[in-house]
Amino acid sequence: MSAELGKALQAGLYPNPVLSYEAEQIGVDGPSGTSTPGEFQGGVVEQRFVTGGKLRLSREKYLRRARVSENLAMAQQFRVCNDVRIHFYKTLAASDILSIRREMVKTAEDSAVTAQESYNVGQSNRPQVRRANVVLQRARLDVLAAENAYNQAFRTLSTLVGVPLCMGMVEGALESTCPVMSFEEAYGRLLAESPQLAAARAKLAVDQATVARENVQWVPDIVVRGGAGYNFEAEETTAVAGVAFDVPLFDRNQGTVRQAQADYARQRQEIERVELELRNRLAMIYQQYLTGMQHAQEYAEVILPELKAAYRELLESYKERRVDWPDVLMAQHDYFDARLTQVDNLLHARTQEVLIYGYLLHDGLMAAPDITPPGHIDSVPKPR
Repeated sequence: MSAELGKALQAGLYPNPVLSYEAEQIGVDGPSGTSTPGEFQGGVVEQRFVTGGKLRLSREKYLRRARVSENLAMAQQFRVCNDVRIHFYKTLAASDILSIRREMVKTAEDSAVTAQESYNVGQSNRPQVRRANVVLQRARLDVLAAENAYNQAFRTLSTLVGVPLCMGMVEGALESTCPVMSFEEAYGRLLAESPQLAAARAKLAVDQATVARENVQWVPDIVVRGGAGYNFEAEETTAVAGVAFDVPLFDRNQGTVRQAQADYARQRQEIERVELELRNRLAMIYQQYLTGMQHAQEYAEVILPELKAAYRELLESYKERRVDWPDVLMAQHDYFDARLTQVDNLLHARTQEVLIYGYLLHDGLMAAPDITPPGHIDSVPKPR
């Protein structure tokens, strides 16, 4: 944006006058028949007067380009902020999964101890003890994997924030407090507020200004020059004056005007393309968002309470010797498995929610788009 404002400043500056010293017909003979320093020697000032409002139109064009850059910068800010939010929730989900895995290790340890004690009193066989030990070791490996996943998520979050963070636990909730937005509401919000769409519309205004600017390019500037000097041949002070301008007989900038008009027409279609592309991306993301929210709600209201109640009832029945211990373990495993699934549901729903509320923007570490391609040197002495 600063670069475009600089171009607007440069494009609107008036041309500098040209000061020159001229010597004509050096060595011409004077009245006495001797060679002179010249027929004319003196200073000349030349000034170009820009017509047709070229400078005003050029400045207006680059001010509109600055508006495009402002919208692109806003889109980049949303990309960065959305990435930070998404990876915060990923770190939070990794923390919840780690806690559940640690609970599962304790349960596996209890199961291994119970199997060993049952074997000691002759109520179970050796394969059952070995199976309990395998389950315990797998649970410990799952904890190690969960710790690694949490550390990786925390480091990624620290990278996106841009500030080194001390490794620790994050605090927050995966449950969303925002109301579920309908598809038409989300799409209407995109059409009205999307920075990408705003940039495309601002680019159309730039192309419109470019057409206006190129339409006056053929209007000739007036170049006025004048000066004073000494005529050594006539031995008196003389002056020079002149006016010059192009005669646009053949080149009236027709080709560039057609190119600018083509760019303007293309940009009008580009706005429609961006609207369709946003609608297509929103359709996919909204489907995932709605599915995640529905699953999370169903798990929170029905599945998790039912599994927890079933586990408790089986545990009470086991204490009263009405069911076997493996039935209790199976119920407990189902409850833990449902809790892990619920974490995935909440993370999925929260990730899509961030994208929907953040205008579908992400990948904040990628280079921000610009009017000109990255690395392109768009610097000229006099932009127009």
